[in-house]
Amino acid sequence: MEGENQMKPDHTGSQDENITLLSIPGLSIRMDKKDEFIQLKATGGLRKACTPFLNKINERLKEERPALVSNEQVIASTWLPPIPSKAFKRLLMAETQITLGRYIPETVSFEITRQCKCNCEHCVVSGGEGDLDISTIKRAIDEVLDMGAMVIVFTEGDPMMREEIYELIEYVDKERAIVNMYTSGTEMTPENARKLKEAGLHNLLVSLYSTDPAKHDAVRRLEGAFGIATDAMRMGLEAGLLVTMATHVSPKNIGELPAMYELARQIGVHEFSLWESVPKRKGDAIITEDDRRTILDMYHRINSTGKGPRLFANTYFEGKMLGCMAGQRWLHVCVDGAVKPCPYIPFSYGNISKDAMKDIWDNIRKDKTFRGQRSTCLMQEYEYLGLVSRIPEDATLPYDRELLGT
Repeated sequence: MEGENQMKPDHTGSQDENITLLSIPGLSIRMDKKDEFIQLKATGGLRKACTPFLNKINERLKEERPALVSNEQVIASTWLPPIPSKAFKRLLMAETQITLGRYIPETVSFEITRQCKCNCEHCVVSGGEGDLDISTIKRAIDEVLDMGAMVIVFTEGDPMMREEIYELIEYVDKERAIVNMYTSGTEMTPENARKLKEAGLHNLLVSLYSTDPAKHDAVRRLEGAFGIATDAMRMGLEAGLLVTMATHVSPKNIGELPAMYELARQIGVHEFSLWESVPKRKGDAIITEDDRRTILDMYHRINSTGKGPRLFANTYFEGKMLGCMAGQRWLHVCVDGAVKPCPYIPFSYGNISKDAMKDIWDNIRKDKTFRGQRSTCLMQEYEYLGLVSRIPEDATLPYDRELLGT
């Protein structure tokens, strides 16, 4: 099997352990570990507040194999902080606060450059020229960490084409948050993979759209993109990084998922990450309930049996477990500094160049759209797409939500 030098699961630990993950007035959460079986248990007056989330985590730990197990940590998914860690403690704190009605942007994604050698039609990078200065990005990182974030993601176009990427990864306080990064792989070399590891990158994400090189290259609009992507994953594994192969699932490619998973297994990545495709406007294809059942069947089958990469699917994580994260657990910063509730919603609620992150978050939370749990993406709901259709055709995206009124 390829990827033999990657970080591998270690199942040698056999001792029983009880580790306290969180201890605050009124609440204590501990991890009970017996061999490979792990459960989280809460005590104290605030126990009921976090029990729903703990039950969901425990259900997953009991029924699904994690992405990685070592003697020191369990990584249930590359999208979650390791258990135990100070970042996971912050996740427990955040979920307790959310249960009490105080929502926290747990995941914050940053577009740090427009530069990319690919020319994908689905790219969400906003128009204009130039990138934000690094001091503004660092200030925004500090602000969201102070607000409780524990997952920082660098994305769009290709973060590795900005020379400060290693500085930014290193800048994030690893005791407060993990750092994930998307790349098409064009700038990946063994040396750059080692530099990412040394800077403290938690997880390298490389998107693939088909097992057919010609199809993937067509999506990327770059000749040789398929080989570039698969080589980047292998280099990441060789450097000791967690590596995730990601794809967007649409009605057009859902039949390719088994073959894509097999490729992920051959490469040796830790997780295969599925994200439902999102329409940009009314009339675009929307994933069906039958498609979702196909994804969920695959999710449960792979994660409960056999070997190979864990399967992450936002169809389960957001659809069944937590609900849509946009404006509730997620913030997305565009390359021009505009801030959206997630990467897919085309509305801005402020800009980090002139607004504090807390004020932007407050603006989002005042929008009734982001209240209550929903099992589907807003951009897959016809009513919300009707709102999107009101954006003037000649407008620059993201569009100021206030300009549309109520």
